[in-house]
Amino acid sequence: MSQTPPPEAADGSAGEALSGTAIQAAARDPQRLEQLYADARRAKETERFVAELEARYQQVPDNVLFAAWHYRLQQATRDESALRNANWKLAVPLSVGLGLVFWLLSDPSWMLADHAPVLALLWMPITALFLIWFLTLTARRGYMRALLLSVGLAAVTAYVLLVAPLRGNATERGYFDLMILHVPLLAATAIGLAVLGWASSATNRFAFLSKSIETIGTAGVFSIAGGIFAALTYGMFAALSVELPDIFVRLLLVGGAGLIPVLAVAAVYDPALAPSEQEFRRGFGKILAVLMQALLPLTLLVLVIYIAVIPFNFAQPFVQRDVLIIYNVVLFAVMGLLVGVTPLTPRDYSPRYMALVRAGILALAALVLLVSVYALAAILYRTIGNQLTMNRAVVIGWNSINIALLIVLLYVQLRRRRAAWVDALHVTARLGTTAYVVWGTALVLLLPWLF
Repeated sequence: MSQTPPPEAADGSAGEALSGTAIQAAARDPQRLEQLYADARRAKETERFVAELEARYQQVPDNVLFAAWHYRLQQATRDESALRNANWKLAVPLSVGLGLVFWLLSDPSWMLADHAPVLALLWMPITALFLIWFLTLTARRGYMRALLLSVGLAAVTAYVLLVAPLRGNATERGYFDLMILHVPLLAATAIGLAVLGWASSATNRFAFLSKSIETIGTAGVFSIAGGIFAALTYGMFAALSVELPDIFVRLLLVGGAGLIPVLAVAAVYDPALAPSEQEFRRGFGKILAVLMQALLPLTLLVLVIYIAVIPFNFAQPFVQRDVLIIYNVVLFAVMGLLVGVTPLTPRDYSPRYMALVRAGILALAALVLLVSVYALAAILYRTIGNQLTMNRAVVIGWNSINIALLIVLLYVQLRRRRAAWVDALHVTARLGTTAYVVWGTALVLLLPWLF
């Protein structure tokens, strides 16, 4: 039977009504508890109500009403926090500053080994520094970690710029080309450490990866809008036969690109919350999840057809370097798809749908494993027939890591109970990020001395 609080509690002050005693008295009275919440909102005492309700829930976790309110308020707090902590006052000036830095470094006279703009190497480390401090200042914690990561990232970037010229022109050019691809990995690692700390759970690390994909997608949408604006601007002046100076074009295109990263992060990520507590079920994140899941069966179909025609063109990757390059690009894209389609929690979808997603992931991993072994055999054949070059060493390493991860994924999934398959994927992803960072760091530091 519902227990109705005494009239004096109902008609008293907001403080009395929001006391732990009043909430406890409404433990079996949904209507009364809803009224207490409404009173708290009118009195602007919502935080006190949440604290008292949480205390009662911790004392009596088996109470269904308290448990329902616990999860309701938890989600409401996340949503309100996301709106409250979109720190545009900091994001906008940092974005303008990053855009100006991009614009200055886009000067055509600043080149790497006389064939690539210096911005091609520096854009991600500089972006990472801006993002690290945006996240740190917004969260108002982790200042020392942010400082150490900033110094470390600057040191690694300086190492890349200074050590290559010491090793000769051929090594310098090849090393710079590879570092354009690998320095961004270390810069992204620095951002991850700023968010996650020096140690992180598999769930938090996977949530960070998922949120990173959402952020990249959001940045892509911003880029499309910015590209339309730049094209319209250029077209308006061209209609008047006005030739825009190069410095203005660089400001419009390169400087405009620099505006995007911090704004994209501010739009989708709340630095006050852990990665696993972020919002994944609304907005662009939800759209991206649906898109990734729609790509899963299409990718499976393409891989099945591709594997079927391999015997008729078996020798192509063994003799064609361009085919191997395509293989490796596709391999990394599929690894990203595996992360994108993996749910954050086992409760994200219905059990039947989750079973279909798991089957699709296992099938995709098995097919990609076959193609990866085929590609690795081709690069080993080319290496044995000629010599081990810098590029081949890098490709062999990355292929071996991805093959090992796919084997681990399949092995763990087949051994784990179906109820724990999502957690098992998160653990595999955590192992993968560690392997990626270790191998990427080794390449950055050792390549110029080995070749």
